[in-house]
Amino acid sequence: MKIVIIGAGVAGLSLGWRLAQAGAEVTILERGQPGSGATNASAGMIAVTAELLDAHAVEIEFSRHSNALWPEFAEAVEAGSDRMIGYSRSGALLVASDAAALARLARRGGEAGLEMLDAGQARARAPLVTGPLAGALWSPKEAKVDARALSAALTLAFQRAGGRLLANEAVVRIERRGGRAAIAHTPFGLYHADVFVLAAGAWSGLIEAGLAPITPVKGEMIALAPPKGEKKAIGKLLGPVIWGNGVYAVPRGNNLLIGATVENAGFDTALTDAARDGLRAKAEILMPSLKDWSLVDHWAGLRPRSPDGLPLLGPTALDGLWLAGGQFRNGILFAPAIAESLSAQLMGKAAPIPAFDPRRLRSDGQKK
Repeated sequence: MKIVIIGAGVAGLSLGWRLAQAGAEVTILERGQPGSGATNASAGMIAVTAELLDAHAVEIEFSRHSNALWPEFAEAVEAGSDRMIGYSRSGALLVASDAAALARLARRGGEAGLEMLDAGQARARAPLVTGPLAGALWSPKEAKVDARALSAALTLAFQRAGGRLLANEAVVRIERRGGRAAIAHTPFGLYHADVFVLAAGAWSGLIEAGLAPITPVKGEMIALAPPKGEKKAIGKLLGPVIWGNGVYAVPRGNNLLIGATVENAGFDTALTDAARDGLRAKAEILMPSLKDWSLVDHWAGLRPRSPDGLPLLGPTALDGLWLAGGQFRNGILFAPAIAESLSAQLMGKAAPIPAFDPRRLRSDGQKK
């Protein structure tokens, strides 16, 4: 089978790698560089609890399955690329500053069977949290990965498995012939395939607006570094991901990533002082010692969101065109399960998950 995947983010790369391993002839066409969209802009959280406390039941089940796949997936990516991706299951701490917030966490945590910690127990796990704290919800199965290292490793693993990746090859349209997708057009060439998989993240809707009703959601993040010589502060970065006061804090190397804003701004990725200062102010209330830390980076990315907030995974109404999109804030978390599910579907070994089937939506994005 000859397959063209449009987009070399974590979804496209993971799927392409698994398909190449299964013997398919796979070409990935990427508008920029591999991972240069939402993947590299992300904090790399595998947030099976924090991002999904109020999610749809099917999405929660899918996320738990994908989280369970991650240890073996990470090991396989590293083996296939000879590169480390920084995967670690260090857990996540969802902190509450007052009794009301703690009660809300307790209700959600009880439904998920998670452990509640008092203020002292929470600070023992996250010493940087010295601001107002009533207690916390502890999620031990949450993990993180270096998203940029993951992109590089997946690219190499895909190519070593026999896949072909063409960077700076932006697909501008998909030509129909005989009522099916037949040719992907770029400014530089024409690409024929038996099947096309649209995995272009926030840009998917620009290629197929009616079949891929995906819109961009802007997110800005910052990175902070401790004062020079502060070995004690750096040591505290080895703990869990911390959620609280409207932000999350993710250790990466000697830095602490703070995110993230959520803004419907089209394809605008301009950095704003308001986002930078707002993220820092919220983080400093939670972790007052961050006032002495230096701002070392500030960036923005575009997340892909579907009209109903659920992923779009499977065949579209156009024969020969499939979709891997709409992951919103969970692209890293979902990657192993998306690769598993879509590769099985494309090989005729599984059916689409009904709640994620792109054909559930009309061309205007409303449910049928």
